Amino acid sequence: MLLRGRRAECLALDRLLEAAHAGQSAVLVLRGEAGIGKTALLGYAAGRAEGWRVLRAIGVESEMELPFAGVHQLCAPLLEGLTGLPTPQREALGTAFGLSAGARPDRFLVGLALLSLLSDAAEEQPLLGLIDDAQWLDRSSAQVLAFVARRLEADSIVLLFAERGPGELDDLAGLRHLELDGLTDTHARELLASVLRGPRDERVRDRLIAETRGNPLALLELPHGLPPAELAGGFAVDSALPLPGRIELSFRQRVERLPADSGRLLLVAAAEPIGDPTLLWGAAERLDLGPDAAGPAEAAGLLTIGARVTFRHPLLRSAIYRAASPEERRSAHQALAATTDPKIDPDRHAWHRAQAALAPDEDVAAELERSAHRASARGGLAAAAAFLERAAALTPDPAQRARRELTAAQTKHEAGATTGALKLLAAAEAGPLDELQHARLERLRAQLAFALSRGSDAPPLLLAAAERLEPLNGELARETYLEALAAAIFAGRLGSGRGVREMAEAARAAPPAPQPARTIDLLLDGLASRFTDGYAAGVPPLRQALDAMFREEGHSEDDIRWLWLACRIAPDLWEDRTWHELATRQLQLARDAGALSVLPLAATYRAGVHVHAGEFAAATALIEEADAITEATGSAPLGYTSLVLAAWRGQEAQALELIEASREDATERGEGRAITLAEYATAVLYNGLGRYREALAAAQRATEHDELGLFGWALIELVEAAARNREPELAAEALERLSERTRLSGTDWALGIEARSRALVDEGQRTEDLYLEATERLGHCRIKVHVARAQLLYGEWLRRQNRRIDARETLREAHEMFSTMGAEAFAERAARELLATGEQARKRTDDTRSRLTAQETQIAELAREGHSNPEIGAQLFISPRTVEYHLHKVFTKLEISSRNELQRVLPSEAREAQPV
Repeated sequence: MLLRGRRAECLALDRLLEAAHAGQSAVLVLRGEAGIGKTALLGYAAGRAEGWRVLRAIGVESEMELPFAGVHQLCAPLLEGLTGLPTPQREALGTAFGLSAGARPDRFLVGLALLSLLSDAAEEQPLLGLIDDAQWLDRSSAQVLAFVARRLEADSIVLLFAERGPGELDDLAGLRHLELDGLTDTHARELLASVLRGPRDERVRDRLIAETRGNPLALLELPHGLPPAELAGGFAVDSALPLPGRIELSFRQRVERLPADSGRLLLVAAAEPIGDPTLLWGAAERLDLGPDAAGPAEAAGLLTIGARVTFRHPLLRSAIYRAASPEERRSAHQALAATTDPKIDPDRHAWHRAQAALAPDEDVAAELERSAHRASARGGLAAAAAFLERAAALTPDPAQRARRELTAAQTKHEAGATTGALKLLAAAEAGPLDELQHARLERLRAQLAFALSRGSDAPPLLLAAAERLEPLNGELARETYLEALAAAIFAGRLGSGRGVREMAEAARAAPPAPQPARTIDLLLDGLASRFTDGYAAGVPPLRQALDAMFREEGHSEDDIRWLWLACRIAPDLWEDRTWHELATRQLQLARDAGALSVLPLAATYRAGVHVHAGEFAAATALIEEADAITEATGSAPLGYTSLVLAAWRGQEAQALELIEASREDATERGEGRAITLAEYATAVLYNGLGRYREALAAAQRATEHDELGLFGWALIELVEAAARNREPELAAEALERLSERTRLSGTDWALGIEARSRALVDEGQRTEDLYLEATERLGHCRIKVHVARAQLLYGEWLRRQNRRIDARETLREAHEMFSTMGAEAFAERAARELLATGEQARKRTDDTRSRLTAQETQIAELAREGHSNPEIGAQLFISPRTVEYHLHKVFTKLEISSRNELQRVLPSEAREAQPV
């Protein structure tokens, strides 16, 4: 009946089921107000899925704090398939569900495990997952299910979500959704006529249709609350409440007409979220309610008690619970707590006790805190924060309450709930904190400011926290100084008040490092020297810090946390080998741990190494992977490497669009480093296009501030742009600044860049020797884009010396290198020079890599290396079935029929796309 007028929506669901039956996964979010027909459409899909395995989960408002409760509810029928999962995935899912003990799993490794579990089950028969009231899923489940939904591609799986609307933390954002509107006037009249009996005033009918706005459940339920006289005469229709409130009122009125014992039984059922009849009857017995209490509720069609306890509609459950008095709710929860076994289900036992508590109770608060520790160990940080928040509210001692509020705020921050963390911080601040707790509070507030914008607000806050921590906890103070310095590096030119130098000066006054010094201590001391005494002073200690991190076999959690900073320092010191190794290690550690919160950043930094190695296909693949994960996790996209890659590719329109968007976003957030990166990318772009005046202006802007890892790169572009723009004094000045750094480094990368740049400025008898030195030195390192540029500049010089034959050979090689990389602007520049020598550059024919997408290349290379589909899927965070789907496309494009032929048809250069 509720599907009346939903023909288009039903057809859409039919098409999704047909596509999935053919092996094309489908995800849809049904969105609309309460009673609009979402649950009915889920029921329709279940009815149409003949021969499918149907999995169900329902979000319950009172269960929003229990970690992975929704996921467990959905996949409980599939748990026998856990044994077939790879060990890390099996352990992660088992720990999340409390089936086994283990280290806290990354919630998105749990997502990968769930993806594999669903994919394996779908091999046997198609799967339909129905998730109703998704707005009330616990946060861990919402994040994991959203991740799975975004990674489904080629499995016979349909996931249908129903939610009332996006909340403050909309984990389903970006998924395909269908907004449900009210029924048309005609269908609304038909539905209303089906429930109205006896005489009725047409004006009452029209008013009901208008006020319900075609909401099907409202049309069915509201007439139950109107006496026959009102329906016939139309004198007392109340429209003061919003529509969902009026539907709930109708439900409550129906419940109120039941015997008192039936109403009390309904309340117990509403307070018991998992629908377990044993728990229901156990609690009912403690309230002196017998089996006969269920009869009237079942006869009225409000409740069904079978293998599970189910309500007529999810809104009925919330209506019953909200209508009860606080005393009635506490009584129901007290009975449920007494019935729930604290050994089997300690967290629900604790939660029911908390809901039953009338006043602060340390015993209950302590039990909730223990539940928080269990939730955190299972990877449910959002649940842990909720337990701690409730524990704080029930804590009688003010100092203990403030401590729990501070811990809850820290946990909220780790869970990504910034707004909730800030609220708890304010509550903790009002309590009697000791000096160390006050300092920790200030540090957390500063960390939240940095997480919100990576802008200029955070550095002074972190500095204040570090100074306050100094006399209390020296090691924590040093770590906070490093956080302040790192935040100032991000703020860069937009730093307000105390900039990088001021932060570095303050850090130098920090307590001495413990012995033996930790890696973060070496990083702090090195960066403090770098930004106070200058580049030269920073080279030895920073090199020591990199060596320590490079030698470290098993990284601590803190060391892993700071690998990103080491990946900034290495190119600042022109250490290409160290940069490559650390970026590779960071990515591998993130993959091994399944740490999707870290993986996008790690993939982005590794992609940057690929760009400078001229491996644009590999960089593209990692950027796409990082983008897919940030979309799946709801994180902010990381566009840094995309910007640089677009500039090196020389695609002007795309690059300028990215550059301008990045500049605007960075300016708004106060992230000055991103502005410098945009200027550097602009200089690379215009040098490639041969528009040297524009390149010069961008390079000058990029070198206005000494940005870690960028200043030296920008000087390279400034030397070339100034030399080509016939501004020798400017070029010479930039060369001198560049040489100060390259000579201190002494690596082949550094000295090769210096030789190439000096050849541009000091054109004379040594010019050719300098170009030859540049190509030789750069040829020994991984920075192949600059090898090609050295060849290009050398070829241009040879042509101007009228050595056309020599120039042709050098330019031909440069053109081939740029074309192979995909550096279109530089390749075209080489082609123009080659044409000036009298030779036409050969156009490259379509090669194997150009026929494959970046993801197909990744999968093909991993398959060629002998990895199985599950292994490839685990590495790329896709299902084995999706791997098989892409391999089929690879075989078709390459005109082969087996993996064994990949070794023959894939050129060796394609190995660059393999993730490490």
